[in-house]
Amino acid sequence: MSWAPTRPAPSPAVRAAARPRRSSSAGRWLRRVIAGSVLAALVLIGGTAIRVWQVARIDDYSHADAILVLGAAQYDGTPSSVFQARLGQAYRLFGKGIAPLVITVGGKRPGDEYTEAAAGKMYLTDHGVPADHVLAVQAGSDTLESIDAVAGAMRSRDLSSVVLVSDPWHSMRTRTMARDAGLDAWTAPTRTGPSVYTRESQFHGIARETVALLWYKLTHFPADFKYTAEQ
Repeated sequence: MSWAPTRPAPSPAVRAAARPRRSSSAGRWLRRVIAGSVLAALVLIGGTAIRVWQVARIDDYSHADAILVLGAAQYDGTPSSVFQARLGQAYRLFGKGIAPLVITVGGKRPGDEYTEAAAGKMYLTDHGVPADHVLAVQAGSDTLESIDAVAGAMRSRDLSSVVLVSDPWHSMRTRTMARDAGLDAWTAPTRTGPSVYTRESQFHGIARETVALLWYKLTHFPADFKYTAEQ
């Protein structure tokens, strides 16, 4: 008969050390979840910024029922530099025969005598666009309200296709909103004005529109921000 020595039973301290550390595992799991969430957010934000940049580079001169100029600041009937750049692009598109109608849009702030739409129409007619080829939709205090007002005005006239004129970085969001409103929409943004003068203004525009577009997609509410460039 063989005899083998028996090992002493492990002490309570050793047994405790040998047990899985549940709190440690939970901490690692939580860190992984947080890291994954941060990575997913960065991918979403980065992907949206790239799309804003890509659509900003598109100039689609396909024929449409109307050319829509998104409103911007105006001062006693005189469009701001940002607004003038947009109106100038609409004027050139009209001259190329892209559409027989130019639509200006935008309401007015308390104390203003003119709406953005009216100021835009005056600017275009002063530069030679016939008044009966310009429709002023005098409503909208933000991009979404403006798009909805224009969509209603176009539907009432049996119009459905529109080329959108705004700043390049604004193109993706306006196109998304217009298509959500049931319009067949594409973009031909301005290539002049404060929004494209410097790298700083371009970076600011992309960053601002990335946040605004993500907010709109998540909530379907507008998120317009003031320009830091000269208006």
